[in-house]
Amino acid sequence: MSRSIAGITIPDSTVAREATELVRDTASPLLFDHSRRVYVFGALRGREQGLEFDPELLYIGAMFHDLGLTERFRRTDQRFEIDGADEARRFLHGHGITGDSADRVWTAIALHTTPEIPLHMAPEIALLTRGVELDVLGIGYHALSEQQRAAVVEAHPRPDFKNRILA
Repeated sequence: MSRSIAGITIPDSTVAREATELVRDTASPLLFDHSRRVYVFGALRGREQGLEFDPELLYIGAMFHDLGLTERFRRTDQRFEIDGADEARRFLHGHGITGDSADRVWTAIALHTTPEIPLHMAPEIALLTRGVELDVLGIGYHALSEQQRAAVVEAHPRPDFKNRILA
């Protein structure tokens, strides 16, 4: 059964449910809630900007974007963004999602901490960055209504998020 937050439906396909389970089982509640906020904030920004995007790809990107920060998926020979991007691509390939779709998710995750460049790319790439920027830095805060922001935070709280994410 699909769930909606601030008017944004959380994808409920098999691949989305399995991604949710993987992140819930692997990441801390802090990262899980952050990842879900990133999806909803990114989708809200996409709606506000009139962008057409694949919600499932954006969701997978959001759920996997910080997976490289977890013990299970962290490597020491590359950036955490690439760790998450590589795992997302493996996960998507395992579900028969390849080619451009898998590449867009990989690129979105790999570039999510790179200012400006992702905003000139495919909507899923740009919106993952928009979601991260809003949740971590407050960029685009006023593009959403107070009600939208409150609904997202009610569904996925952010107690002391700024200090805890840095740790």
